[in-house]
Amino acid sequence: MTVITIKSKYQIVIPAKLRKEAGLNVGDFLEGSFQKGGIMFKPKVVIDRKHLSHLPKGIQEGLEDIQAGRVSGPFETHEALVKHLKGVVRKYRTKNSS
Repeated sequence: MTVITIKSKYQIVIPAKLRKEAGLNVGDFLEGSFQKGGIMFKPKVVIDRKHLSHLPKGIQEGLEDIQAGRVSGPFETHEALVKHLKGVVRKYRTKNSS
C-alpha cells in the first residue's frame, strides 16, 4: 500500500511506482469519483471537438448515440446486462411479430 499526502492547495502527487503501473504520463486526464470506502481515479481520454470529424464513422455514430441518450447501462454484473438484453429482444420480437 502507498500513502499519498494532500498538499496545502489540495494537490496530490501520485508516486512513481503507481504512475508506472497505471501507465500514466504528464498531461493525462483522470476522472475522479467518490465510492464506498474512498476516492477512485480512472484514466480518461479526452477528444477535442475539432477532431471529432476525423474519427472513424463507427466512433462518430457511437458518440452521437451517447449524446442522444440511445445507450443502456452501465450494468453492475454480466447477469444484469443479459437480463436487459433479453428484455430488449423480447420487445423487438413482440413489436415486429404483428
